Amino acid sequence: MKFMTLLTGSVSVAAILSASIASAQSMEEIIAGARAEGMLTTIALPHDWCNYGGIIASFKEKYPFLEVNELNPDAGSADELEAIRANRGNTGPQAPDVIDVGLSFGPAAAEEGLIQPYQVSTWDQIPDAIKDPAAMWYGAYYGVMALGVNTDIIDTLPTDWEDLLRPEYANTVALTGDPRASNQAILAILSAGMARGGEPGTDSGEKGLEFFAELNAAGNFVPVTAASGTIAQGQTPIVAAWDYNLLAWRDSLDGNPPMEVVIPSGASLAGVYVQAISAYAPHPNAAKLWMEHIFSDEGQLGYLEGYCSVARQVPMNAGGAIPQDLLDRLPDQEPYGRAVFPTVEQQGAHRDVVTSQWDAVVGAATQ
Repeated sequence: MKFMTLLTGSVSVAAILSASIASAQSMEEIIAGARAEGMLTTIALPHDWCNYGGIIASFKEKYPFLEVNELNPDAGSADELEAIRANRGNTGPQAPDVIDVGLSFGPAAAEEGLIQPYQVSTWDQIPDAIKDPAAMWYGAYYGVMALGVNTDIIDTLPTDWEDLLRPEYANTVALTGDPRASNQAILAILSAGMARGGEPGTDSGEKGLEFFAELNAAGNFVPVTAASGTIAQGQTPIVAAWDYNLLAWRDSLDGNPPMEVVIPSGASLAGVYVQAISAYAPHPNAAKLWMEHIFSDEGQLGYLEGYCSVARQVPMNAGGAIPQDLLDRLPDQEPYGRAVFPTVEQQGAHRDVVTSQWDAVVGAATQ
């Protein structure tokens, strides 16, 4: 795993104190507090994304006294932050307790004061490169950008991004959300930009938009939010998405239609998703239990069941905590060996270009 290429920076005294305070409660105190709260509110956790359905089920089994209120499973990272903003001071069911967002959204949320610190008990096993020194946010899992292909419709598999410009792929290529708000869509554009030689950041944003403008002009881009259902219906025969989502969709379709997952040649784009607790969480103790769960062995194995690589994969594997049958069903690891992990700053610069220029450069509103 090449997490160490992601982030650099020193830990301030304030950050150390903040993280220490964040983890000052005992587990008994947190459980008692959560029991009194009675609920956890999540947002943007589709059950087929990294096996969140299974992870939520195991959380409910572990803490049966907590109701899990699931908001807007198909929301994007920007939508999650907007939900926190819109519900400041609201203790009702529309206020999220926890978020799961793309890497570049974590520092932005912290800077805006939308999240609060909490240091999970497995903190030391999370690579420094994917966690905030002040424990405001930390990454649980990652995947690489890939193409999911409905082979009932597509005879010749594309092997790289440039293939998608060919006339044979007319009206076939889609993203999984609005590229002005969806982290997955934004980073698909980063992958396309890298394929054209762009360095992650402003350069990848400009080159990625250039590619999608050409794709749209060629009539190959489908401005529809893609999912397993749109693949099955033939509405979006080729979809750019994280490998773990595509592999889960492939399994759920069970050959109807048949689907192949292709990781484009060249540098693989890896994307880390980070988790955090809302600064305005109505159920802060339940939120802490959720964080403990997803970073526990049980939670990390749940992500692996959904084809995601996880933050604690190296120490867990070294300690024999990952069953061999689970390791055997994971995808070919070769693309992970050539994976590029853009830094927070690079992802932020790329995101700014895409979100501000998509309309002017590409001009296709994704529905």
